[in-house]
Amino acid sequence: MTLANHQAIHLFLDSMSAEKGASQNTLDAYQRDLDDLSDYLNTQDISFEACLDEHLRAYLGDLAERDLAASSVARKISSIRQLFRFLYRDGFRPDDPSTMLKAPKRARPLPKILTVQEVDRLIEAARFNASLAGPTPKRQIRAMRLYVLLELLYATGLRVSELVTLPASAAHMDGHFLSVIGKGNKERLVPLSDRAKEAMRSYRAMLKTTGAPKNSSAQPWLFPSSSKEGHFTRQAFARELKAMAADVGLNAASVSPHVLRHAFASHLLQNGANLRAVQKLLGHSDISTTQIYTHIMDERLIELVENHHPLSAQFKAKKDQG
Repeated sequence: MTLANHQAIHLFLDSMSAEKGASQNTLDAYQRDLDDLSDYLNTQDISFEACLDEHLRAYLGDLAERDLAASSVARKISSIRQLFRFLYRDGFRPDDPSTMLKAPKRARPLPKILTVQEVDRLIEAARFNASLAGPTPKRQIRAMRLYVLLELLYATGLRVSELVTLPASAAHMDGHFLSVIGKGNKERLVPLSDRAKEAMRSYRAMLKTTGAPKNSSAQPWLFPSSSKEGHFTRQAFARELKAMAADVGLNAASVSPHVLRHAFASHLLQNGANLRAVQKLLGHSDISTTQIYTHIMDERLIELVENHHPLSAQFKAKKDQG
């Protein structure tokens, strides 16, 4: 049986839907990627059944000339591999010409970070709001909660999921370390500053005296809420943090709980912390994940020299002249 390219794509999509339960969005993405390959092969009158690895390599060359992002090319290659694996498996081809295709390496984007001064503006604004008598107990609790979240996050570098699920007992610890259950159910200890401990205790005391939110002081979570999880959610924290960022004049789109975690790590390294120690604090299983922060420091040092070196104007003039 000879298949036209559009028939092969149709059969493949049916298989992905029936066997793997692919969503409509996923199927649409496959359709676009494979239609693009089909259009290219049709210009040479080549079907999927007759396609060779050299034709696929030529197609990748065509993609390179279009200057597509590495992520887009990688997605197209994944679609192609799955199509030809399907055609080979179901007997429409005697081989799979896509096995030698290699996806381009994706450049890992450097994480956004905030300066020490910017983080200080956020925390101090939250601290000031928390010190005010709120119009209602609920509003006062909300302001205090945001301050404690910021204080803890920047003091410990916790993942936001680890932060919002801290147990209520964390506020009563007498030691200088906080025990955290991270990814892979692995436990680690992170130092806890006196300021962060005091903020947590004040917050728990406020919960007991105000009685808002309902029954919060009896909840197992440090940050209880009426959500279905029973604790304050990371999405709600992100929204409140962005609102606070806008209030202090920062770009809200560039501020998130994860950005504060990045700031924690970057600022430690800038002040001479050991990379292995930062790896342990962040709970990274692989140090290569932590090394991304050294790249940030390198870029900032280059920018510092280019902008502030006394001969920087001459350097830039020569660079512009080629």
